[in-house]
Amino acid sequence: MTRGMILLAHGARDPAWALPFEAVVARMRARAPEAVVRLAFLELMTPAMGEAGAELAGLGCVRVDVVPAFLGAGGHVRRDVPAQLDRLRAAHPAVAWTLHLALGETPQVIAALADAAIDLAGLGFAPGHHPLDGIGT
Repeated sequence: MTRGMILLAHGARDPAWALPFEAVVARMRARAPEAVVRLAFLELMTPAMGEAGAELAGLGCVRVDVVPAFLGAGGHVRRDVPAQLDRLRAAHPAVAWTLHLALGETPQVIAALADAAIDLAGLGFAPGHHPLDGIGT
């Protein structure tokens, strides 16, 4: 079974904005080499989710997980992304498409963001606390 993943980011006019997302995709590929991973954008950048999804379907992926790289599930994640996913389902019915929570709503990202903010502020961590405590790696 060929498995695909789409890391879906918002997109921006400045190409440098995408650099952290490209780094995340590189890490995903290293940690899950059995999956075909693509970075896609909701707007302003390419490829769009539909293009990335069509590519994965064309490569023979029978399951594709869509992971929104958003801090919260605002209108884009609640309305726009499901509508785009419905179009992919209609165009590629042999593929099982799964939409996951916005990354910012996961315990791992919440913990990482809090720890990074504390670290950046130079506050240190409570005794016995490690920056990756509670994060399944």
